[in-house]
Amino acid sequence: MHDDRRITEQRLDRFVRERILPAIYGRAIPLQLSSWDAPGEPVPAAEALRQVFTPQEPGSAWGRAWSTKWLRLQGEVPQDWGMTDSTTVEIIVDLGFNSDVPGFQCEGTAWRSDGSIIKAISPRNFHVPLKLLGGGHSVDFYVEAAANPDVAQGWSFAPTPLGDRATSGDEPRYRLGRIAIAELNETVWELNQDIWTLSGLMHELPMDMPRRHEILRALERMMDIMDPDDVAGTAAAGRAELRQVLSRPAYASAHELLATGHAHIDSAWLWPVRETIRKCARTFSNVVALMDEDPDFVFSCSSAQQMAWMKEFFPELFVRIREKVKAGQFVPVGGMWVESDTNMPGGEAMARQFVEGKSFFLNEFDIECQEAWLPDSFGYSGAIPQIVKEAGSRWFLTQKISWNKVNRMPHHTFAWEGIDGTRLFTHFPPVDTYNAELHGRELAHAQRNYRDHGRGTMSLVPFGYGDGGGGPTREMVAAAHRTADLEGSPKVRMGTAKDFFTKAEAEYTNLPVWVGEMYLEMHRGTYTSQAKTKRGNRRSEHLLREAELWCATAAVRLGAAYSYPTDELKRLWRLVLLQQFHDILPGSSIAWVHQDAERNYEAIARNLEDIINHAAQALVGEGEQLLLLNAAPHQRNGVPALGAAEATKPAPSVHVEELEDGYALDNGIIRAVLSKDGLLTSLVDYLSGRDAIAPGQAGNLLELFRDTPNEWDAWDIEEFYRRNVTPLTQADGVDVERSPAGVVVVVKRKVGASTITQRLTLDAGAASLGIATTVDWQEREKMLKIAFPLDVRADRSASETQFGHVFRPTHTNTSWEAAKFEICAHRWIHVAEPGYGVAVSNSSSYGHDVTRAVRADGGTTTTVRTSLLRSARFPDPEADRGEHTLEVTIRPGAAIADAVEEGYRTNLKPRFISGERPVEPLLSVSNPAIVVEAVKLAEDDSGDVIVRLYESLGERSTGLLTANFECSDAVATDLLERPTEAAAVDVEQGPLVKLVLRPFQLVTLRLIR
Repeated sequence: MHDDRRITEQRLDRFVRERILPAIYGRAIPLQLSSWDAPGEPVPAAEALRQVFTPQEPGSAWGRAWSTKWLRLQGEVPQDWGMTDSTTVEIIVDLGFNSDVPGFQCEGTAWRSDGSIIKAISPRNFHVPLKLLGGGHSVDFYVEAAANPDVAQGWSFAPTPLGDRATSGDEPRYRLGRIAIAELNETVWELNQDIWTLSGLMHELPMDMPRRHEILRALERMMDIMDPDDVAGTAAAGRAELRQVLSRPAYASAHELLATGHAHIDSAWLWPVRETIRKCARTFSNVVALMDEDPDFVFSCSSAQQMAWMKEFFPELFVRIREKVKAGQFVPVGGMWVESDTNMPGGEAMARQFVEGKSFFLNEFDIECQEAWLPDSFGYSGAIPQIVKEAGSRWFLTQKISWNKVNRMPHHTFAWEGIDGTRLFTHFPPVDTYNAELHGRELAHAQRNYRDHGRGTMSLVPFGYGDGGGGPTREMVAAAHRTADLEGSPKVRMGTAKDFFTKAEAEYTNLPVWVGEMYLEMHRGTYTSQAKTKRGNRRSEHLLREAELWCATAAVRLGAAYSYPTDELKRLWRLVLLQQFHDILPGSSIAWVHQDAERNYEAIARNLEDIINHAAQALVGEGEQLLLLNAAPHQRNGVPALGAAEATKPAPSVHVEELEDGYALDNGIIRAVLSKDGLLTSLVDYLSGRDAIAPGQAGNLLELFRDTPNEWDAWDIEEFYRRNVTPLTQADGVDVERSPAGVVVVVKRKVGASTITQRLTLDAGAASLGIATTVDWQEREKMLKIAFPLDVRADRSASETQFGHVFRPTHTNTSWEAAKFEICAHRWIHVAEPGYGVAVSNSSSYGHDVTRAVRADGGTTTTVRTSLLRSARFPDPEADRGEHTLEVTIRPGAAIADAVEEGYRTNLKPRFISGERPVEPLLSVSNPAIVVEAVKLAEDDSGDVIVRLYESLGERSTGLLTANFECSDAVATDLLERPTEAAAVDVEQGPLVKLVLRPFQLVTLRLIR
């Protein structure tokens, strides 16, 4: 035979484009339009429907960025429309969108006149079935049209003013398209789905496979038999010609794909939180309408916060969702408050994501999620397996690791082993997207890409438009049905994530193991972008710690005289958890989002300061005695951990010696030498006698790097940034300030349009040098780091993560190590050789890098850099401009235990209060290696005290926990405070608990009053 394959394929493309698609809707008549423009922010439907609507010109321009236009659509359906078995009537609404980027442009919500939601209007889902309007032939309903601008702009990453209301402009961004009553020919629509599925499959099959050519010839016969001038009349014959190739069963060995509907809705990103709330309502109304049509359709929804928004703002829709949850179609997954970042949230915050998320789903739906669901977060901390298991969950799902630039993950289904040894059944869908359309290309890729063939037989596919919402469409559901058992295709079955994990876990028992963090080889800049958002998060986490501790202490010590602020603490926790979403805390959102976040953090701080002061004053009473409130898990200035007392004054005082070319600061514990330009040329701890600074080099070195990533500006740092660096070695002035507490050396510098003031502080009794860097940052596409070249031969660095720390090699022997040129650490990073180490702590930074070099003298210099600021131009062109204060400390001669303590000292500043009496700690732990992370009252309002603690040194640690209040018993619990077995916990007589913890083990105890 002559090969006319390409000719036939071209014929098919044109036949679909020019014949099939126009025939899906046959007859159409325009609707009468009127409108009302919301004057500012969106208003509830009940308010909008009361307004006066004026005539709206069809086809007119509308919608300044972020505005809302309400349209009223009215008309009469001709009596003879939709009267055949193959036709129905729909309203089609084109708000002026294009089909390229659903979720990233204008969208709408259709409302009935009684204020109930019908469904969404979006680029690839623009129909409203007449039957959803309440019956009859009259059309009268409303569309809430949101003029969300396309901030992405084709993913050019060019700076745009659209992300800030103040700069987004007043010009209309859209023009109304066709808005009409239309007659849908269901036979033509079904034929189009047949063609879409078969054509997609055909293009993925090898040329030497007969099945490919069989499909092509069936499609050719379909075109031959149909009349291009009467598509509607011949569509049934066309479908009949395709029936045989659609009915061929899949191979017995075909890969099985569990397809679950999904809409990964970013809780903020290129739109503000307020718009996310409306995106959720649009998406969820869509999927509920789909469920009404197809009982096989299942939708997975991962964020408790989004459900809480529906309950608060869209109660009628929430009732419908609850009904679908009971029916098993709308399925809560993940069990987290939001799909948070996992690199930067602190340990307790990460735990609370599950406490709040799982509790909400249990209380509202009686559903306990068994899977953690994080398809799009930017890398995964090695602490996650233990946290997930401690929350009572069994499985983990991610997708983002498919974005790795250098190294490919070796497995798709595996056991993920965390830093403490906990193993978690994990799946990484080989479809490589969480926005699948169930196209033949995606299904074939999932089957080809799956790396565990021969051991596992199935994988999961989340399908539906996501990021900006939208979710599954009827076209996707149709594709799922057609590929359920289709020769040449994987077998697609719609179901829940639980269905997948249960079956996959049963069939694949001898799992390969991945140990430690799952580092994403992209988006490393998110550890640094939007420094004020990161500072707000860190400060909020520690204020919440203090608030819960002192409130719990007051509730126990004072009884009925003090009321524990349960509701307010929960509200504040939930707001902090929301802002740990993986595009807010990472700094990768538009300006509007970060402006909101900073305002929220300021309000959180005010509220928590009031709560702390109220509880503390109630505890200490009225008096003149100056007391130090020590919320840290370690003794501080003579004040026991978790208690309040008079602080002892450290001695001796700090001496300052003026040198020929600088200053020497000495407090009897460490000696720091500063050059005349404020660089740290020597740092000696008297216990070891060693100088931490490498010979001939200087610490406190600010370095300015060119920062021009290839794409994803706020997200990415590229390795080549290191090739263009300006060391800031010159000072504009150095002054010395002396006080009884210590000495401060003030150093002023200037770079570009930015000014920098550093305050280097050595306090009496301190084992570390403090450096506060205040920057009026006016740079663009630059990155500022602070470097410490250390005389330490360290083959690895230790970085704090949730409930422990993670080791990473300092060498680049393999591509896996070379890819980790920027790493995340929480409050501290530590480098050491046997017998000697140095700790660098920080108050709000997360990005770091550690490099090593062998000197001419044979020694090794290990350089630790903390990333302070970036200045990306997309999506926020003004990101980080303004004033920042970033604090670090450097502690020579430090072990890991010192690093842990230093991290708390840097982040929990001394808090003094005047009162009449000290406060005995509620509890004490005999071994400082066992760190108390949280003390609070129980979630069940029983008044019991909850204590969360962990082993912090990475070794087996034993200790005795003593409750210093009337305590009848102690019970080990999971994160949700439910009793559980914990081999490490032995309750002895009275309020004593013996602990034998494995490295990094996390334990939650209920101390029963």
